[in-house]
Amino acid sequence: MKHAAFAIVCCLVSVHTVRAEPLRTVPEIVDADTIYAGSTKIRLSGIDAPETDQVCIDASGKDWNCGIEAREKLEAFAQNRPWVCELTGTDVYQRRLGSCTVAGEDIARWLVRNGLALAFRRYSDAYVADEDFAREQKRGLWSGAFIAPWEWRHRSSATVVLGALAVPVTAQSRLLSSAAAARPPAPSCAIKGNLKSAGQCIYHMPGGRFYDRLDMQRNASRRWFCSEAEAIAAGCRKSKL
Repeated sequence: MKHAAFAIVCCLVSVHTVRAEPLRTVPEIVDADTIYAGSTKIRLSGIDAPETDQVCIDASGKDWNCGIEAREKLEAFAQNRPWVCELTGTDVYQRRLGSCTVAGEDIARWLVRNGLALAFRRYSDAYVADEDFAREQKRGLWSGAFIAPWEWRHRSSATVVLGALAVPVTAQSRLLSSAAAARPPAPSCAIKGNLKSAGQCIYHMPGGRFYDRLDMQRNASRRWFCSEAEAIAAGCRKSKL
């Protein structure tokens, strides 16, 4: 009996102490909250950053490609240094969820404190204090007007605009307008995504059979991608034609 009890204790200790080793990588940064470590897609836990086709309004009242700038600022901060990521699960798009650091600094916290991402309160309150700091200091997104990334992906005429107290009264109509969505947010972001194609997301490359036929509108059923890696990370597949 003592031997059986000892064996059970050993098993419990073994289960408790086995942990996955942290993943060390110099990643490909897809957008400000998604990276590739080789073939492994990783979504930063506890935050949500603007999509690369997302348009915001900056502190001077001008349209601002905030999603692209958030990614570029993260790239500049990372400087091709190695990341250390603790993986904690998998999301609906089969991306691994994780917390990553560069030289000991929490990447998600850096993004939120600089106003380049929001605390994803639906899933975690880990970065709420950092978001409060960015809002009080009017950093990044909080210097102008923007739509929360999770709202941007399902935007409608009822979508709420966030930002500084000096948000222009035209902010909502400008951010939800379909006029500017007909062109890519940057020359390098010309891949078209159709998120409502037969219940799945399909992306179309320039020169593809249906590329010119796909009418782009600034709504949740259409979006631009800057790379195939970004489109795949968003759960899309490439058009067969």
